[in-house]
Amino acid sequence: MTQSLQKLYTFDEFLKFLETQPENTRYELHDGDIVKMPQPLGIHEKIIMFLARMLLLKSIELKSVYEISSKNVLVKPENKQSGYYPDILLLNLPNLENEPLWEKESTVSQAASVPLAIEVVSTNWRDDYHKKLADYEEMGIPEYWIVDYAPFGSKMLIGESKQPIITIYTLNDDGEYQSKQFREQNRIESPTFPDLNLTAEQIFSTRY
Repeated sequence: MTQSLQKLYTFDEFLKFLETQPENTRYELHDGDIVKMPQPLGIHEKIIMFLARMLLLKSIELKSVYEISSKNVLVKPENKQSGYYPDILLLNLPNLENEPLWEKESTVSQAASVPLAIEVVSTNWRDDYHKKLADYEEMGIPEYWIVDYAPFGSKMLIGESKQPIITIYTLNDDGEYQSKQFREQNRIESPTFPDLNLTAEQIFSTRY
């Protein structure tokens, strides 16, 4: 369970709060609530490292203008007192010059800066499946992955079998997310990396 500090903060106040915290603690801002994030398990971090490496290699292979940021860049939904640290963030480098908070705060708020965001699910799974999903959709982030290795999500979200699953959300022409789910030997289908030769099982096998 995440722990709220029970006081509403503006985004600017949240940034000042972060300056006072030890480096080994991590907080997010959820609609004015400063929320301490749970310490991730080693399995969680292994999946993040594997995915970050695979996507970085693919970006280099394609000679793209994209770069991988792992949990170091804040995503701020416009007109909201929220700020998230996605587990993996694909950044469109040329658009960072248009981000008003980039140089001083390593913060992005424009969909043009974020082709892809990935969350590897932990005990605070409702934030990934509900709050962040809604905010990333509203921002217009084109692609959002939820990687649920335990799995943590409810049966309504991931099915009765409760198998490890990856859900990929992509924006349709109406600006709404459509989802597709991947298990076991299903090959990942990513609009950002259409020739990504990677299965769900390959991602989840990094747990062992």
